[in-house]
Amino acid sequence: MVLLGIDPGSNITGYAFLQKDADGQVIRVLEFGAIKAKASEELMERLGGICAELEERIRIHKPTKLAMEASFFAKNAKTAMVLGHARGAVMTLAFRYGMSFAELSPRSIKQMVTGSGAASKERVASMMKLHLGLKSLPEPIDASDALAVAWCLLSPSPLQNAITKQVRTQSTKKTPITYNTSEESTRRVANAIPEGTDIQALLAHARKRKRR
Repeated sequence: MVLLGIDPGSNITGYAFLQKDADGQVIRVLEFGAIKAKASEELMERLGGICAELEERIRIHKPTKLAMEASFFAKNAKTAMVLGHARGAVMTLAFRYGMSFAELSPRSIKQMVTGSGAASKERVASMMKLHLGLKSLPEPIDASDALAVAWCLLSPSPLQNAITKQVRTQSTKKTPITYNTSEESTRRVANAIPEGTDIQALLAHARKRKRR
């Protein structure tokens, strides 16, 4: 299953293509980034250019589902209208390629990714680096937001699944390992990790203590 996550915008649109293995245990990053339009162009030209570039990537990765943040009520009516145009353009493109559609509220995405519905975009980016095993922070923010919404649709128990996946690859035991993957447990674990923590080093230290 390949899922396309989108952070829509009329000037910059973030995108992410994620694939979930048949066994449902591994989420792979196929591609992510941001498509930038020329600010000097008219709205129709900007959206047309963004969709044209996005369509090229859709033909390569062949996603079956589109995921976006649910629309919100902006104080500026013009801003809300332009965002609506961007969302509609992407949804029309997805319909043309037979994709289904799903959306999550911004707060629920932050909750699933970080354990806090009030987390900053920078915190979301740092946690996506952990969840997907990226070598560096996903940039720009539009791209990390697209990764987040796509990942939430593929990962029913986000933080614990990410840690569990890394631990299982190092385990040589044949007996099954059980984990508490409840939403409350995920929230507690996420909130207990300070910003800036080197998660890889933390996991390595835990494995070393276990071998002792």
